[in-house]
Amino acid sequence: MLLNPRNKAQRAARPRRRLKVPAMLVGAVSLCLLAASAPATPLGVGDRLYPHLGNPGYDVASYDLSFTYPGTNDKPLQAVTTIDAWTTDDLERVNLDFAHGKVDSVEVDGEPASFRSAGEDLVVTPGQPLPDGSWMRITVRHTSDPVYGKEREGGWVRTADGLAMANQADAAHVVFPCNDHPSDKALFTIRVTAPNGYTAVANGLPTDVDRAGGSTTWTYRTRHPMATELAQVSIGRSKVVHREGPHGLPVRDVVATADRERLEPWLKKTPGHIAWMEKKVGRYPFETYGLLMAHATTGFELETQTLSLFERELFTQSAFPQWYVESIMVHELAHQWFGDSVSPRTWSDLWLSEGHATWYEALYAAEKADRPFETRMKAAYAASDRWRAAGGPPAAPKAPAPGKKNGIFRPNVYDGAALVLYALRQEIGAPAFQKLERLWVSRYRDASASTADFVALAEEVSGRRLDGFMNPWLYGAKTPPMPGEPEWKSVDPAKSVKKAHKAAGKTGGKAAGKAVGKTGGKAVGKTGGKAVGRAAGK
Repeated sequence: MLLNPRNKAQRAARPRRRLKVPAMLVGAVSLCLLAASAPATPLGVGDRLYPHLGNPGYDVASYDLSFTYPGTNDKPLQAVTTIDAWTTDDLERVNLDFAHGKVDSVEVDGEPASFRSAGEDLVVTPGQPLPDGSWMRITVRHTSDPVYGKEREGGWVRTADGLAMANQADAAHVVFPCNDHPSDKALFTIRVTAPNGYTAVANGLPTDVDRAGGSTTWTYRTRHPMATELAQVSIGRSKVVHREGPHGLPVRDVVATADRERLEPWLKKTPGHIAWMEKKVGRYPFETYGLLMAHATTGFELETQTLSLFERELFTQSAFPQWYVESIMVHELAHQWFGDSVSPRTWSDLWLSEGHATWYEALYAAEKADRPFETRMKAAYAASDRWRAAGGPPAAPKAPAPGKKNGIFRPNVYDGAALVLYALRQEIGAPAFQKLERLWVSRYRDASASTADFVALAEEVSGRRLDGFMNPWLYGAKTPPMPGEPEWKSVDPAKSVKKAHKAAGKTGGKAAGKAVGKTGGKAVGKTGGKAVGRAAGK
């Protein structure tokens, strides 16, 4: 069950309650404890794409994360994770997502609790069962290991001089114990202790810097709830560059000290990007924003809340034209509204995040660099059937392959999803669509929302039933006709593959790649942001 911020505040006022066991019930409680000794099993909240992510029975209010960095990024950090939550069911056990690190101890409300691992869950058994509606504080002392095998994607990113985080879609729980699903957002306090000479930055605003001996501890807090997949911690020999955005918004960027001057021409563009987005959808939703320029090879950029993660090379390689780089910057910025402030209720709702970010990325390129928006949408339409065949419809993406948990990040949820938005705008008109966009990010601010919520809001704004129109666009195996564009055609996937194979036989494969690429359109391949361009994996 998801509680919105207002309900969370109401629940927060309730006192903690412990289960009082009358003498006549001691026998029944003993049976419960015997049952608790049965083999622990991994749970999940029933996400279609990630069945074991998240856990039922409780709702997290806040995380307090403490990391101690040893001065090298190939050794585990010592960590303490404290979770404040309320139960939404009677619980004899509490499952947390945690899959990579050594657990030293667990306490529930200050009392030692037993624990064991089950799959990618840490299963905690408190001394007494927890009744529905009770508050609990779980404290886990553990290590957080930044070294992974080849089978692991995401989590800590080892940079040239330290660490950063990339937890999307299901890797926060390899960094810290949590309820690792975007339907359970919470406030975060993050403390990082590192040797002097390093700088630590995390989501939200700084509240304290404490220097003691040879180390420094930084503390950051978020003012808005955040999904676990959006947590960010940067540790490195970095400089924090401060400037002011619209309405006095604090903007801070994290950049390697040696790159400060070289990257300033890019960094100073952010306030203008924020102002551009605010004209489209309304006030920026958080307390700060900035870019983390990581000296690392990830293959993607990531919208970590209030501090987006970028590869340094995006800004230093001459191969990328300025308009392209800026459009990618806008893509991650747009996520602060679409994906961060309004998070997907389930991972099948990812199209709402990536489709909107792609929409504003393309719109910025159209307005600022004369890259026609309709040209890109027409190219996406041509490739849409192929994308649906490969990755599923935008709102029902195919599950990731084993060992490829980020496999849901395919073109069908990027340009394929932006194409759904384009069809909706064609159907209800631009004024109604613009009203829908603003209302979406205001009504569901700081919450998680679903595809059904978006369709219902579109019906409310347009004053008409849209399920018959939207369902084929969202869930159909084939791309429906585009309203107002009868000449647009989608290339048959089978014919496209057959043509590519035929070309491969004649030219040894070079023409095959070219033939397949043309079905998606040059405009999509060149400007498709994370999905189609340089970061297909993310």
